Amino acid sequence: MRPMTRRVTILAALLGCLLGVMLASATLWFTNRDRHSARLPAGDAELLAEVLGRIRADYVDDKDDHELMASAVRGMVSDLDPHSEFMDVDEFEDLRIATEGNYSGIGIEVTLDSGAVIVISPIDGSPAARAGIHPGDRILAIDGHAIASEVLADSVELIRGAPGTVVHLSIGRRPAPVPLEFAIERAVVSVHSVRHAMLEPGYGYLRISQFSDTTGPDTGRALRALQAQAGGRLRGLVLDLRNNPGGVLDAAVEVSDAFLDHGLIVSAEGRSAESRFRMEAGTGDLTRGAPIAVLVNEGSASAAEIVAGALHDNGRAALLGHKTFGKGSVQTVLPLAHGQALKLTTSRYFTPSGVSIQGRGIQPDVELPAVEVAAGDATGVPGRDADVLAAIAWLKSDRPALVASGAAPVRR
Repeated sequence: MRPMTRRVTILAALLGCLLGVMLASATLWFTNRDRHSARLPAGDAELLAEVLGRIRADYVDDKDDHELMASAVRGMVSDLDPHSEFMDVDEFEDLRIATEGNYSGIGIEVTLDSGAVIVISPIDGSPAARAGIHPGDRILAIDGHAIASEVLADSVELIRGAPGTVVHLSIGRRPAPVPLEFAIERAVVSVHSVRHAMLEPGYGYLRISQFSDTTGPDTGRALRALQAQAGGRLRGLVLDLRNNPGGVLDAAVEVSDAFLDHGLIVSAEGRSAESRFRMEAGTGDLTRGAPIAVLVNEGSASAAEIVAGALHDNGRAALLGHKTFGKGSVQTVLPLAHGQALKLTTSRYFTPSGVSIQGRGIQPDVELPAVEVAAGDATGVPGRDADVLAAIAWLKSDRPALVASGAAPVRR
């Protein structure tokens, strides 16, 4: 045996021992009660140990063992689908804050598609919305560094930062022939996501920009306020879900329930018992049967599509606007042993009619003319928003009678 071969073999064996210890400690919490340890076949463990050994021995820069293992896990999880990811301690905390309170950043929801970082939607009132970032924008570079990683978390980490600091984004946007350049100052982004207004006597407007833990209660308060302003009974409601990237599933169910007296809201299928469920509406329509026009577009995704599908398929509302994003999967956050977590796709959900919208989206009942409106503008002055005006005209016509009677609008 040549000295170099022997050295690499010994190193691989030592790393194999180290790997065994690390794998034994990296147990996954798949439910609140049960823990399942990951067991690799001997050949796969040997391959991973060999690759680690080669990197340790021959890579141009010295790499920390923990960083290498984290990178291996990130790669494994990110290769499953665009929405699954491994989160370190800081990223897990960021997620918790984003769903419960406020966080620091520019306020965009992104996804990974064939190695490209795509904007699902900017959050209403966020720095990204004010700067003019649009759904469907492709992030080409961050602070001058071209995006070369297929790990979404790497790009997200570069975009995040302390309030008051600036991040420079190069954006690809069709049909612009050259990248658009944005300098966006980071800020504290508020997760409270519900706004409301009385547009005309009896006609209310409710905007939900994303779904967090506060969305359900905030929606109830907003609807009660609109009812009071309408003298006790709304004549119609515009529910604006445009550029809503989704969020917490339970919040979407709670919002849907606020408009329904009965019926299925959403169902899901997955491998584990916890990932298979049916969510039904209880009694108590907070709008008392008022006709509803739901505004959607290509930035309406995930939980927003659950609400749109539930109201549409139950014959409770008509959808106006443009085809939705098409994210029909459910992610569950699974805490790990040392403060990290997996955000793992565990279910595919179905609208009440049994349709999966994954990769397909929901086609609106009424296609509205394309109007380029930044996400923040949709709630700035809703009375001057072309889509909102079209929704009010729809509510004033005789077509909402089909919805109010309980007959689902005809799909096209």
